[in-house]
This record gives sequence, structure tokens and C-alpha cells, in this order.
Amino acid sequence: MAAIYSLYIINKSGGLIYYKDYGSAGRMDTNDTLRVASLWHSMHAISQQLSPMSGCSGIELLQADTFDLHCFQSLTGTKFFAVCEPGTQQIESLLKYIYELYTDYVLKNPFYEIEMPIRCELFDINLTQSVQKDRVALLGQ
Repeated sequence: MAAIYSLYIINKSGGLIYYKDYGSAGRMDTNDTLRVASLWHSMHAISQQLSPMSGCSGIELLQADTFDLHCFQSLTGTKFFAVCEPGTQQIESLLKYIYELYTDYVLKNPFYEIEMPIRCELFDINLTQSVQKDRVALLGQ
């Protein structure tokens, strides 16, 4: 079974700009994917406002019985979140690495328009390689 079920990238406005499914058992259709991304963006924003601690950056980990949801928010407000097997380790570092791939292959692409859906072959290739390396590292533990 895969350690990572799916990966989402949401722009600062809450729009889903990238989604990749890594073989989760219950595949979602496009509308469900958009709903999950929108719901997460809203929950993340509300948690920032309701937090009793000043300077809270929002929810970073949501744990459920059947999955964990890890989130990394960049300084520009773009959110990267992964739905994983419960107890999966080192997802935070993977999300930060995915952010590096995003800055290298998407933002530096002269044909990419900011805040629009990501259609970049080099990003897809490198993302797939990094997720596969992460899976191999997890199996070796």
C-alpha cells in the first residue's frame, strides 16, 4: 500500500491548481477533489483566526483513523497538502521539497501564469520521482 494517497496544491485564493492521486483505494471524481481542496482552504483560514496563539499559521496536521493530512503553507500563501497513511513520517520534509520543485519548475517557467492550474511536464516528472524515492525510503525503514 502506498504511503501517500494524494497530493494537492492550492493557490492563495483557495483554488485547486494541482492534484495528483497516488493510487488511493477510494478515487474521487473532479468535483469531490475541488470540494476537498476548498474545504481544506477554508478550515485552514478559520483555524488561523480562531487560534489562541498569535502568529498561528493554521492547521499543519489532521489525524484521522484511516489517513493523515499534512499541510505546508509557503510565504506566498500557496498550500501544499498530502493525504497519507496514518503515522507516515517525514511528510513535512517531502512537502517542502515539493515546494522547491514548484519554485524551480513551475514558477520559473516563462509560460506559466501565476495562480493558474499547473501544466508542466518537468514538474510532473520530478514530482513522481521524489514521491517514488520517498516510498522506497519508507519501505526501507
